Amino acid sequence: MTKATLSSTDIADLPVADPLLYALASRDSDVVALVRDALAADRASLAFHPIVTTDPVPQIAFHEGLIRLHDDAGRIIPAAHFMGLVEDTAMGREIDCVSLTHALRHLRRNPTLRLSINLSARSVADGEWRRILDGGLRDHARLGDRLIFEISETSAMMLPDVMIRFMAEMQPKGVAFALDGFGAGMTAFRHLKDFFFDLVKIDKGFVRGIDQNPDNQVLAEALITVAHHFEMFAIADGVETEEEAAFLRSIGADCLQGYLYGVPRFTF
Repeated sequence: MTKATLSSTDIADLPVADPLLYALASRDSDVVALVRDALAADRASLAFHPIVTTDPVPQIAFHEGLIRLHDDAGRIIPAAHFMGLVEDTAMGREIDCVSLTHALRHLRRNPTLRLSINLSARSVADGEWRRILDGGLRDHARLGDRLIFEISETSAMMLPDVMIRFMAEMQPKGVAFALDGFGAGMTAFRHLKDFFFDLVKIDKGFVRGIDQNPDNQVLAEALITVAHHFEMFAIADGVETEEEAAFLRSIGADCLQGYLYGVPRFTF
């Protein structure tokens, strides 16, 4: 597979994914084993992807922290290649624990940083994950004001009562919540009034080529209208061109995220 045949829908970013393609092509490679070994050896880090405002000169509103695991040769395993395999297992809970641990560490060290990380609803009921979160929020005053949990529609609807209670518990501590992939499943609309989401991330499928796609234009504008009705910020995810960005600004998107503003990096 050459660089020319890879698209943003296939990989997280080329510098991260190319080494994994090599690793997976080797005779002894196995994704789950690579993940298990990386977790056991504490070979993990966060890559930071900026979310920017729709101002004429975009400003960074916050960063999304994307978990990256490293194999024993230093190559990086993007989450897109393993989360689907382990998300519903104990290993998925461990990954959420590692991601939260790194996020809290970065927030402690960088008092101006505002950071979001992905969260599975299953981890909310995980004792170790809660211990890490409660300790981080207890030991560092107002750290929760700079922490955002991103939850997919599928995950939110898997355990809606659990998520609603958790969000209500976190709200006084300043923790914000983003609904990831907004509109992709269309199942959470009737429940939006019950949740405590502060932001929605409009699914990439509605953003790609929006400047030339009338269907996506109508749907994205409707999603932004719904978000604003429920007093939530609307973030357009997957922005890759200036034309897409300009159209999204014109229909009221609050923030933008995508390769137009850079690939995930280990520094911010």
